Amino acid sequence: MTGGSISADTSVALRRLAWTMFVPMAIYSVGYGAAGPMYVLRAVDLGASAGQAGVIVALTGLGMVLADLPAGGIVARIGERGAIAVGSGVGMVGVAAALCAPNVGVLAVGMLLVGASGAVWGLARQSYLVTVVAPADRGRAMSLLAASSRFGLFCGPFLGTVPVHFFGPNGALWLQLVATAISAAAMVAIPSADGEHFDGTAQPLRAVIVENRRVLATLGSSALLVGAARAARLALLPLWAAHIGVNAATISLIFGVAGAVDVLMSYPAGIWLDRYGRRATGVPAMALFALGYACLPLTSSAVTIGVSAFILGAANGLSNGLIMTVGADVAPEARRAEFLGAWRLTHDAGAFVGPIAVGAISVVTVLAGSAVALAVTSVLGAATMYRWFPGVPSSGNGPGSAGRAARS
Repeated sequence: MTGGSISADTSVALRRLAWTMFVPMAIYSVGYGAAGPMYVLRAVDLGASAGQAGVIVALTGLGMVLADLPAGGIVARIGERGAIAVGSGVGMVGVAAALCAPNVGVLAVGMLLVGASGAVWGLARQSYLVTVVAPADRGRAMSLLAASSRFGLFCGPFLGTVPVHFFGPNGALWLQLVATAISAAAMVAIPSADGEHFDGTAQPLRAVIVENRRVLATLGSSALLVGAARAARLALLPLWAAHIGVNAATISLIFGVAGAVDVLMSYPAGIWLDRYGRRATGVPAMALFALGYACLPLTSSAVTIGVSAFILGAANGLSNGLIMTVGADVAPEARRAEFLGAWRLTHDAGAFVGPIAVGAISVVTVLAGSAVALAVTSVLGAATMYRWFPGVPSSGNGPGSAGRAARS
């Protein structure tokens, strides 16, 4: 499907997006999932300490945060497909820099570029789906997109074992390079969309933020708390497991099961989003995050920590596509791409800060203090969603209707 046009006025069957959107997203994520754990080893190979390696890898999150706002301008100027091409090119340069890095400085630059690539990719694919998918199907589409990403991240470490066996950590980076190129080729070939947000100009980011400050301050606060709750579990769970004496192999198995729960929850979450609304999905998801984190300090074995990980995996799966869907609902049609860049920044800032907060709180108190703080944060997220997220959808809710309500 390299030509033709998809009308934004009619719903695009989700199966038609499989080979142009969901499968390429999974392929991209396979590469990222395979390479992610290997970047730490790459940093160590270049002489970094364990602490330095962790900071260098965290630069991918910083790169994403720094690129979220510019990504909106890129999509507005050159369109979704052009932005995907640019983002993929930046990502491939970043991976190549990591592969060829003679020192940790060059590797750090590569990590920033990989993160920036993810920001542009994420914004472009979300903007495209908003254009071609009817509002009534939006939750399922966004959840499927998120599920494609999670599935790829889940499979990536397993598929990466073969190249890593033969080529060491760099084998996984080569896999990411190839996966990025394949997925980019598939997504750049997506059919154009009527109303594709591409006018060659972009409104100043400051003006977009000021104009939508109420939405970003209210609904955006929920997005930030979701980002923190999601990302923090990736740091806290393995730290707590090691704290109570669970070995590395068991930790990996626990994460695998939690990841499977996450993926399996994705499509049902999308159906729930479309049928019962954003609030009815977001509030239970944050309640599950709160329960999972609250239970964590009470665990003392692999089985009990597995229960906590299962709950957090279910929470993450239930929230799949939620923030993208709400962002699509509230985005002003005239400046959708620029707004979505600011919207994604709220979530990505939370995702960047969450793991850092785990470490900071643990230094000041004890590790269990981080779990309690995250449980409280999740309860706060549920409260903000109950207050600000739209309720049960109605047939009259079209694009932007939720945004108009939030701005009023």
